[in-house]
Amino acid sequence: MPTAGNRKAGATPFYAHIVGWGMAVPETVMTNDDLATFVDTNDDWIRSRTGIRERHIASERESTATLGLKAAQAALECADILPIELDLVIVATSTPENIFPSTASLIQDRLGATRAGAFDLSAACSGFVYGVNMASQAIRTGSIQTALVIGAETMSRVMNWQDRNTCVLFGDGAGAVVLRAGEDEGGVLSAVLRSDGGGADLLGIPTIGSVDTLGMLDNGHTMHKMHMNGSEVFKFATRVIGESILQAVDLAGITMNELRLIVPHQANERIIQAAARHLKIDPTLFVTNLDRYGNTSAASIPIALCEAVQTGRVKMGEHLAFVGFGGGLTWASMIVKWSAPQSVDQTLLKRQRRQFSYTLARWRAALRRISRRINDFFGALNPARRRLARLRRKIDAIDTI
Repeated sequence: MPTAGNRKAGATPFYAHIVGWGMAVPETVMTNDDLATFVDTNDDWIRSRTGIRERHIASERESTATLGLKAAQAALECADILPIELDLVIVATSTPENIFPSTASLIQDRLGATRAGAFDLSAACSGFVYGVNMASQAIRTGSIQTALVIGAETMSRVMNWQDRNTCVLFGDGAGAVVLRAGEDEGGVLSAVLRSDGGGADLLGIPTIGSVDTLGMLDNGHTMHKMHMNGSEVFKFATRVIGESILQAVDLAGITMNELRLIVPHQANERIIQAAARHLKIDPTLFVTNLDRYGNTSAASIPIALCEAVQTGRVKMGEHLAFVGFGGGLTWASMIVKWSAPQSVDQTLLKRQRRQFSYTLARWRAALRRISRRINDFFGALNPARRRLARLRRKIDAIDTI
């Protein structure tokens, strides 16, 4: 693997190309009529204000990691690469499995990506664009060759299901892309990343370990549940979408007329319409699918991208923009020159090796669990260890007095 330290001066620069994509959503669908059975709302009210008619909700057996894993496997299949070829796994999420270990580490392990580093990235609904930029910059420096970026969320787990202003908006899902180094010009051309912490109290999830410096709980917010000042977030979003796209277009050295598609964060249909008016462009230039998925936070852009590719809206050599905005406050735009064919010829050997990697990863995890239980069992039989454990409990009890 090339690194920034061993590349020759004047060597051909690397470009970060998107070569694979995949998505996953839960099977369970919650319609607006379903919501109306336990929240004071109705289908007309939700559709007229948001454009959403249904969303997917994770079951008890589904999680941010399981959805992210499925999307990742689909992206690797699309790119026809092996997990062992990955150098880096980034998961953009606001609903991680744990504070640590990272959801990215869990997915990296279940893929069998034994040579990859992994970390989570927290930038709310902007997180996927942030993650793609982090990966593309690492590729362009030559420090890595192949990266997997995932946006995955189970927003249903952090909803106050009695708050009709927020619970009607969100859904669960995951999307992923594979980026790979290439010498042909294209791929990620530019990115604009911004933040305004002055708006931190407008949108957030107070959680464990937090000190209420923002007075969130005094404002009636609930620990571990999402809150949002909808009107202020709407004004913020309609302002930054157009501004950041124009900035990213300028950095990429192209014009707005050269943009063939904009893949925005799927928050609200009215926000997208307002952005189109601000940019003075046809609203059909924006990819929208929030009517079927709702707001899936960091997963919304890759899910929309996958569907745009599948329906033939993304074509080789064309320029498209990603734009996200959300809690932080954060926002981000990116220009990509699409360089991937609609489909890659799959090789039977690589497909079999991918499946073997996933199976081996499951067996490895199972053997680790068995090994720990055996060690615990024999450890319990050791009198000296039992005495030491009792002594430690006594010391702990003294410390708490």
